[in-house]
Amino acid sequence: MNESYYVGTYWLVRRETAVACAQRTEAFFNLLARCDPSLCQWFEKGRTQEEALQHRFESDAASIAKVFSRQETREGRFADEGFSLALWNGQTHEAASGLSLLCGDASVWVSNNCVMRPPREGLAAERMLQAPVLARIMHAMAVAFEPEWGIATSHELRELVAPESAEGGTFIGWLTYFAHRRGPLPPLPSPVHTEPVEDKGTLVILSPERFTASNPAHVALARDVSERLARAGLLTPLRPWNE
Repeated sequence: MNESYYVGTYWLVRRETAVACAQRTEAFFNLLARCDPSLCQWFEKGRTQEEALQHRFESDAASIAKVFSRQETREGRFADEGFSLALWNGQTHEAASGLSLLCGDASVWVSNNCVMRPPREGLAAERMLQAPVLARIMHAMAVAFEPEWGIATSHELRELVAPESAEGGTFIGWLTYFAHRRGPLPPLPSPVHTEPVEDKGTLVILSPERFTASNPAHVALARDVSERLARAGLLTPLRPWNE
């Protein structure tokens, strides 16, 4: 099965200025560039590949703040909306990665998020779809944006292990990030291991090998860990940041 993976971090109700979000975004891109050579430059999306390649995204805080400030002053924008980006790394289809961001949103209905979609196949996919690389990408997101929860997993695995009864809640993936504010982690079975993310949270890694929905042992482990985390109260819905 050729599964499609994504890395995403999420947080709720944290209104921030264009400048503050730009500073976070610059920090993220600086860290992201160290994760893989194909993640060093980004482009705004266009109607064609040629058009998009003419609009390189400048990732310094001053340039990003200008982009966010234009969004802030556009007609019809609500006061609690955040600042958004939709980018592409300029690579060919085989090595293409996509990135989306929503930062500074104060709505209780829409979570702020930073989501990256790595390649599905080819050499770039072989490099990135490894636990250490995905851990570095999630580390970059966690340090820069201070999310409450994050995940690196395949869409196919999510469909198998996400708890049906916890609508709007969180769930477990190949790699899962929990901010300290969500509470302490329970004991977890082998081969699961955890890594601290500075003073912000903990990254749970189910296995060092690529985790797939087509492997029954992987699915069983994910369900076991999901049940343990649910009993410990870790898989609850996101909460507003000021709670």
